[in-house]
Amino acid sequence: MNYSSPNEAALQVKRWPKNTLAAGCRHTVGLKSDGTVTAAGDNKHGQCDVKGWRDITAVAAGNVHMAPNTGNAHTIGLKSDGTVIAAGWNKHGQCDVNGWRDIAAVAAGWRRSVGIKSDGTVVAAGRNKEGQCDVNGWRNITAVAAGDWHTAGLKSDGTVTMAGNNRYGQCDVSGWRDIAAVAAGYLHTVGLKTDGTVTAAGMNKHNQCDVSGWRGIVAIAAGSHHTVGLKSDGTVMAAGMNKHGQCGVKGWRDIVAVAAGCAHTLGLTSDGRVVAAGDNAYGQCDVSGWHSMQLSGAVSSILLSRENRPALCAMKTSIE
Repeated sequence: MNYSSPNEAALQVKRWPKNTLAAGCRHTVGLKSDGTVTAAGDNKHGQCDVKGWRDITAVAAGNVHMAPNTGNAHTIGLKSDGTVIAAGWNKHGQCDVNGWRDIAAVAAGWRRSVGIKSDGTVVAAGRNKEGQCDVNGWRNITAVAAGDWHTAGLKSDGTVTMAGNNRYGQCDVSGWRDIAAVAAGYLHTVGLKTDGTVTAAGMNKHNQCDVSGWRGIVAIAAGSHHTVGLKSDGTVMAAGMNKHGQCGVKGWRDIVAVAAGCAHTLGLTSDGRVVAAGDNAYGQCDVSGWHSMQLSGAVSSILLSRENRPALCAMKTSIE
């Protein structure tokens, strides 16, 4: 990974980000350095049955807001040959991805799976009642994020396109520019700008969209009602609901990747360990024994001045 000088430090759109850490409603999934996958938490529908997976380059976990009648989830894995594997709840066909080919990145939402093809087009499987799978016409997509009922696509020009439910304004992103990464929660959408600031749209009942003052951010994640930002110095910020301690990340250090589930937050350290905060009712935060996790694709960070001015990781924009 290349780094710019302090004067040039800026995030750029990264094509096809490979997430190595994923959080669902009640389970956690991690990609190990040997291409295998581990999982913890609720396994009611087999969403943690990933022990036999091999040659995986990215993982995603279906998430949903916390409610007594929800929690069913699935897990998807992107293989090195561009195919996709899935495990877990499949009532709406969200695990019907065996026929996918030439996939470069994946995301998972409530009752659906999304994949970016190497030509920048997008495929989706699962529930489409709110139009969240209406992505067939998308082009030049570099990253995708899936919320409960809406899907966000980051374009190569730094703008964002949306599909799905917009009841709370979570799809009101037409004015967004210079976006380097996107994340989608239950009813909100978050965008990381190339200057390291963050913008958000949608429901803000729990202050999950109060991110306008964030600076020096290099990665973002969105839970059901909270938002997480990774700073270039390896520390983490959080905003929103903290009922289960999911925003209790102030003491985290040396973090290179973050993920957010319904009510828990995950961090990947530079030495391949995983830390967690928040709801652990199903053991989804029991990750203290995890080690040798995949660091490829994670954000590295350095300090380039005596004033501890962070240099944001420069991510290549060229289509390779």
